[in-house]
Amino acid sequence: MTGKFISRRAGVQVAAWAALAAASLVLAPLPAAAQYPDKPVRLILPFGAGGVADITTRLVAEKLGQKLGQRFVVENNPGAGGITAARAVLQSPPDGYTLAVLSNGTAVSVNLFKSLPFDPVKDFAPVSAMGYFDLIFVTNANGPYKTLAEFIKAAKEKPGGLNLGTIAAGSSQNLGAELFKSTAGIDVVIVPFKTSGDVLVGLERNDIQMGAEFYAALRGGLDAKKFIAVGTSGPKQAEYLPGAPTVASTVPGFEVTSWNAIFAPAGTPADVIATLNKALNEVLADPEVKKKALELGIEAKGSTPQEIQDRLKADIVKWGKVIADAKIEKR
Repeated sequence: MTGKFISRRAGVQVAAWAALAAASLVLAPLPAAAQYPDKPVRLILPFGAGGVADITTRLVAEKLGQKLGQRFVVENNPGAGGITAARAVLQSPPDGYTLAVLSNGTAVSVNLFKSLPFDPVKDFAPVSAMGYFDLIFVTNANGPYKTLAEFIKAAKEKPGGLNLGTIAAGSSQNLGAELFKSTAGIDVVIVPFKTSGDVLVGLERNDIQMGAEFYAALRGGLDAKKFIAVGTSGPKQAEYLPGAPTVASTVPGFEVTSWNAIFAPAGTPADVIATLNKALNEVLADPEVKKKALELGIEAKGSTPQEIQDRLKADIVKWGKVIADAKIEKR
């Protein structure tokens, strides 16, 4: 009797322990999903190393890494109007670990190429703007034109007699010059050069009477008083060029603002986009980041995903018209 009783009691205890163990399995929290990011993130850049976009992206990437606790690795993948870089991103899983740096140049490419192997609006999910920057119109400090109004007046007096230099046809600088020409209602010859350095040499030699370039390329010549900044292309005066007027103050309705932004492949989880957007906006509000970007002529500024998506769509329409009006042949 005693043995049977002990055996029965032991069986009850085992059953109780088993039930308790089962209950604990049900009640125990499941292992938490890995928090994004839990491994390095790639930022694919459609520009070469050493340029303004590359320098600013690396600055932002370093700060993002510090904030989110993982490395953000910048990979330069230039070529084919951004197509090569876009393909590299879109061939990767939409998990937030491979991101693209797109720009107003992406909006240009939509209209400059006969076809693209991707749709930047449908195939990418916007994250945030990264920075905005103006085109600067400059004249030779030793030349006859000290203001934009003087250049426009001379152009109207001598149709086809003045030259405006930019880098290659279809570049942001070149299209900005085309838009300036049409908005100002003047007939000038827009001369495309191979490099920014060639534009500046042409301006010094008076082969061209005005140039259109970004601040980083012009900074040395402006500091040395070789050139005069007769107009900046944005809606307000540039902080890094105090005293330089906007083009719009002479040519109402003219505005060109270039931008860089971070996008992810379409289908990237919404919580990943939200994490990146929050971190980016915090990084871009950092005084150190703002100061270093401003030295390159860039206003470091984030956005909501919808704001940069709307900007991309608007620029596709805007530059499509400029390219059509200028009769620039599609590639």
